[in-house]
Amino acid sequence: MQENHLSKWIDQELTEAELKEFKASEGYATYEKIKAVSDRLSAPDFDTDQAFAAIRQRTAPVAETKVFSLRPYTRFLKVAAAIVLLISGAFVYLNSLNTHIATQFAENKTITLPDNSNVILNAGSQLSYDEDQWDTERNLTLSGEAFFKVAKGKKFTVATDAGTVTVLGTQFNVVQREGYFKVSCYEGLVSVSIAGEETRLPAGKTLTIIRGAVSAASVTKNGKPSWIDKESTFQSVPLRFVLDEFERQHNVEVVTKAIDLDKVYTGTFSNDNTELALKSISIPSQIKFKFEGNKVLFYAQNTP
Repeated sequence: MQENHLSKWIDQELTEAELKEFKASEGYATYEKIKAVSDRLSAPDFDTDQAFAAIRQRTAPVAETKVFSLRPYTRFLKVAAAIVLLISGAFVYLNSLNTHIATQFAENKTITLPDNSNVILNAGSQLSYDEDQWDTERNLTLSGEAFFKVAKGKKFTVATDAGTVTVLGTQFNVVQREGYFKVSCYEGLVSVSIAGEETRLPAGKTLTIIRGAVSAASVTKNGKPSWIDKESTFQSVPLRFVLDEFERQHNVEVVTKAIDLDKVYTGTFSNDNTELALKSISIPSQIKFKFEGNKVLFYAQNTP
């Protein structure tokens, strides 16, 4: 990650390619959470008139009094207060989650939690939890995708930006990407909470939310997500999310030209055979591709 990515991200000046690179970095999940904390903070109100009156009371009139307006400094004082609150909020957050795990593009990781629950983290994903408090609260945060095999015990909670998944002991998969949220239950029962609304998923059921549109489908009981076996499978998913996943799994830059990214795709592509994956995406989608170096261009069949 380039050193100036963080400052450009704060100022919302990253290009699409830079943003994808930044999201794949190990620190992105932490920066997102700090930003979320800071967004909920507000600078304290500063009454300049009251402050000025207090100064006047403490100042004896010796000669002609020179009056300086404090109003030009109001913004500075509020910004300074906000910075203090941001630093405090970031400190509290970073110390509440002492274990952070991330995967790069084209990388998976298997994690054993303190209670012997297992997590397989998919490419371009981040996971955080408090190991010191795990015996009393089995809570973690996820950005990306992970498959969980939860040991029986106290409540187990996976928090994402899109919703919260709660279980006792089960096997399930969670995907949380920008505009895309999916929970699949393979064993037991999971509770999915979104904006205060709870949905219970028994084994063999999946819940998908794409840009606010909710759909339900079935998965194989006692099974596992296809990406565990190095394949990515989609059922009626817009092409833009398919290409994003291809980019993560193969660690290549994807560029598109004159194609409908909202066109629905159903199919499977390989996560370890790039050439086969390109054909698996392009043929059913009726698009072409050009692969050069570490960049793939997808374009419409009638594009010159």
